Amino acid sequence: MRRLALLLSLLFSGAALAAPAAHFTVRADPPEHHYFQVEARYAAQGEQLTLFMPVWTPGSYLVREHSRHVEQVEARDAGGRRLAVQKVAKNRWQVDTDGAGPIAVRYRVYAFELSVRTNYLDAEFGLTNGPALFLLPVDAKADADYDVTLVPPGGWGVHTALPPHPQATGRHHFRADRDTLLDSPVVWGRPTVETFTVAGVDHHIVTVGAPAELFDPARAARDLAKLVDTQRAFWGALPGYDNYLFLNVLADSGGGLEHKASTVIMGDRQVMRDPEHYRDWLRLASHELFHAWNVKRLRPQALGPFDYEVENHTHSLWVAEGITSYYDGLLWRRAGLADDKAFLERLSKNIKRLQTSPGRHVRSLALASFDAWIRFYRHDENSVNADVSYYTKGAVVAFLLDAHLRKATADKVTLGDVMRAAYARFSGAKGFTPAEFQALASDVAGVDLDDFFDRAVRGTADLDYGPALAWFGLRFKPADASPDPAGWLGLTTHGAEGRLYIKEVPTGTPAHRAGLAPNDELLAIGEHRIPAKGWDEARGRQAPGEQTSVLVARRGVLRRLPVTFAAEPAETWALEPDPKASPAQKARLKAWLTAR
Repeated sequence: MRRLALLLSLLFSGAALAAPAAHFTVRADPPEHHYFQVEARYAAQGEQLTLFMPVWTPGSYLVREHSRHVEQVEARDAGGRRLAVQKVAKNRWQVDTDGAGPIAVRYRVYAFELSVRTNYLDAEFGLTNGPALFLLPVDAKADADYDVTLVPPGGWGVHTALPPHPQATGRHHFRADRDTLLDSPVVWGRPTVETFTVAGVDHHIVTVGAPAELFDPARAARDLAKLVDTQRAFWGALPGYDNYLFLNVLADSGGGLEHKASTVIMGDRQVMRDPEHYRDWLRLASHELFHAWNVKRLRPQALGPFDYEVENHTHSLWVAEGITSYYDGLLWRRAGLADDKAFLERLSKNIKRLQTSPGRHVRSLALASFDAWIRFYRHDENSVNADVSYYTKGAVVAFLLDAHLRKATADKVTLGDVMRAAYARFSGAKGFTPAEFQALASDVAGVDLDDFFDRAVRGTADLDYGPALAWFGLRFKPADASPDPAGWLGLTTHGAEGRLYIKEVPTGTPAHRAGLAPNDELLAIGEHRIPAKGWDEARGRQAPGEQTSVLVARRGVLRRLPVTFAAEPAETWALEPDPKASPAQKARLKAWLTAR
């Protein structure tokens, strides 16, 4: 009790600055137990103090229920008297203050989910994300400041874009408004840090999870410097951060998440040993860096100020993520980190993924954006038939829109011009609506874009690639003259416990027409057993057009279904330069890939 009273007296000591809405002290000791210990001071008023934890992390559009990892919430007044705490909602706690004034709350957060949006802690390193860590006062003003003190274990440091406290006496004290607090992840541990400078601004690569011999930070810094400078040139200036952190967590997980002055990137610790994997790591870094402009500053109106307790729906996630997915590759190419072939292969994969998804005829790009909260992160066996990715289709539509604008204006206006104009008009507090984004694009180009947006964004008809390919002198590579002789049903499979199951049955395939279903266990084709890992071998014994049967087990009951194998559709979505392209087409292609 004496120790707690001393702690409270320190917590409640005065400060020259205006009082923050809360002061958090976060400890990671002992790290091998996977818990962060949080002590918080709140300037409570009235009889009750209500606290909440966000249910989602901005940039990842799914309710994640972060509060499930919060444990042992207790509260005391400045004199150390224990106060009643009651959980009143899935992510809310209510403290009965009895008008006691400043309140100290202690709790701990379990941290063993290694992802870009959650918390993780072990004996090697830690990662914290504000939405999954902090209990915030419900009644605090949206622009209120918060103080944070981070206390790492001995020998560890912390690395974050949180602004240092103006009265800080050490490196681990910070002050930020609520959105910045929740937008500034922290890496804890003994990382390697490599710094490079672009346009007078320091950028830091903070790497944990891999020994020095596996990841060369100096090489990464040279490549990322090219990328940052290319994106700076595209936008016209860096977006206004004082410095920027690439929080590079090398582990078994993957992915990236954008923040205003940092990003968390996860990848395989062997990433530099495979040239293709390293190029993909750089492209992921390109994607997250582009978000420093597009999403974190230029944003759909619905994505700020955030409501952290409910879904924040918008029809414009395709602008936020799809256009970013287009430019992550294009600027990756322009920075010299990939060649023409690698970029066209990347774009081709997106086109193929879109064109082989029956869901493209079911859900528009705008609706896919709106439904992200209930569909995109909840992929199931029917997603291929009912959904379309706003990343994938968004990137393809961005490519087509870029070409459309270039052609309509004789190459005077590009999608880049639209994005820069949108940044100038809508970044900051305003944001844009879907109608405003379309209207701005039309104004910049001086062309009516209703038909384009009706078809590509609001519609479900197939996209027309012809004009874009003709403008850039591209073509889809002709189909192989010697197609795969194996029979094809169109289903995908997965194995479990030595058995082979159907994973997906796309609409319109022979498997769909035959009545095969996801989760059917595949046993035999005709009278021949299908090996657990041998679906391709088994179908290879069937010729296109052959009529036979497939024996499956469905919910424990054997069923034999007649099927007719077909020829697998020829690959027609691989982009390549058209050998018959004119000099003008070749010049436009070169300018697109290397200049503007």
